[in-house]
Amino acid sequence: MRIIFMGTPYFARTCLEGLVGASFARPHMQVIAAITQPDRPGGRGKRLQSPPVKEYALKMGIPVLQPEKIKSADSIAALQQLNADIFVVAAYGQILPQKILDMPKFGAINVHASLLPKYRGASPIQQAIADGETATGITIMQMDKGMDTGGMLLKREIAIDAHDTGGTLHDKLCALAPQALLDALELIESGKAYPEAQDNALATYAPLITKQMAKINWCKSPIEIVNLVRAYNPFPGAFTKIGGGQVKIWMAKIADMGPSFGRPAGEIILACPKDGIIVAAAGGAVRITELTPPNSKKMSAADFVRGHKIEAGEILT
Repeated sequence: MRIIFMGTPYFARTCLEGLVGASFARPHMQVIAAITQPDRPGGRGKRLQSPPVKEYALKMGIPVLQPEKIKSADSIAALQQLNADIFVVAAYGQILPQKILDMPKFGAINVHASLLPKYRGASPIQQAIADGETATGITIMQMDKGMDTGGMLLKREIAIDAHDTGGTLHDKLCALAPQALLDALELIESGKAYPEAQDNALATYAPLITKQMAKINWCKSPIEIVNLVRAYNPFPGAFTKIGGGQVKIWMAKIADMGPSFGRPAGEIILACPKDGIIVAAAGGAVRITELTPPNSKKMSAADFVRGHKIEAGEILT
């Protein structure tokens, strides 16, 4: 089975690593090329950075293509010349037109980080946490022209721990995805893959993350706020304003203080080294335990209170 792998971030790299590692025991499965996004400026110096998939592919001697547009005539010609049996896609970042999907004998399959049909789209990991889900997983699906709408070949489920963040859940799914992908490929090659149609009535959409999505709305319930903080840790980081300065909140939990009736949403109820910062929310309160002040490093809320003048009654926005 001649495989062309398409992916870009670290999640995709773990899938590629799984394929390459398995090829030693399964010589009939060979990755003949990796397709990834072009190098982009990043970091403080805005230097060009290679995608994780490119770095690993080059290390393993796998040819790499980085088309600006996968649907261009040159890209399509290059793919046709490679003559793959299947395309494996994981967080690639470009939509494949039907002409490309129809090229290989076995079509194209996608490694998606949710239990479809729920959480189609770009941010299924973060959205599942923000919505308070207790389980998620990996779905391997046959790709069609829609956004994550193809038939499901295989699912693997894991629990979402109450303390999981976007970062920790991402890492759990990175560990789960490679074996799920290999199992699906074995089913396809043996003729035992039977795509299950998705129920569109159950589908939800997880959009591309924007900074504004991580802004804390103190009019929400404590559990909604805590879940938002978890979801967007480490990227882009939930935030609010304290004393006029924007502060990123990394860890928070529901404060055991009973209802905060009569207090405006976002009002600081208590700020002290022992308890951190406790803020009124809808029907309760949130205890902030870890944050990053403007132009500073990450610290505990207790240390922040020791070094800054924070008073009860101040309103966070």
